[in-house]
Amino acid sequence: MKIIFRKVKESDLEKIRSWRTKPEVSRYMYTDPSITAEEQLQWFRRIDSDSTKKYWIVNVDGQDLGLALLYDIDLRNKRASWAYYIGEENYRGIGVGKNIELNILSYVFDTLSLNKLCCEVLVENERVVKIHEKFGSKVEGIRRQHVLKGDEYKDIVEMGILKEEWESIKDNFEYIKGTFVD
Repeated sequence: MKIIFRKVKESDLEKIRSWRTKPEVSRYMYTDPSITAEEQLQWFRRIDSDSTKKYWIVNVDGQDLGLALLYDIDLRNKRASWAYYIGEENYRGIGVGKNIELNILSYVFDTLSLNKLCCEVLVENERVVKIHEKFGSKVEGIRRQHVLKGDEYKDIVEMGILKEEWESIKDNFEYIKGTFVD
């Protein structure tokens, strides 16, 4: 398996919009699935010029299959937040998520030399909370009714992992080292 994390380009927007609007992806996102092509373009223009964000298309063996991102990159406090999703169903449950997670952890701590990586997960997405815990993230709290999704307020789990925690566990995992192309 060859993994490449390449910077999102304008030509990726329709593919990303297609992934984001799939019910199995959007049900765990903060935003609702209705996104026009113009809204997608406006989103791209915002993120493309924002130094506190990095968005990558995840490509495995030549197939674009999802999106990984860092946001709220804070160099002064040496922390960032992150998220990812796999938009192509046939790449779920075969170890791709593990490889994405471990590559992002390595990139954040070993390449960017940040001290903390945070994430937020909808409470009902227990599977992803367990995946993050498996790779060292700790639950730091619950934000009650933090996101309005449709007409219902949702709780989120706040999670984080510190550089020292990553250093103590990173050799416990075998994974395919990806290439980051910015």
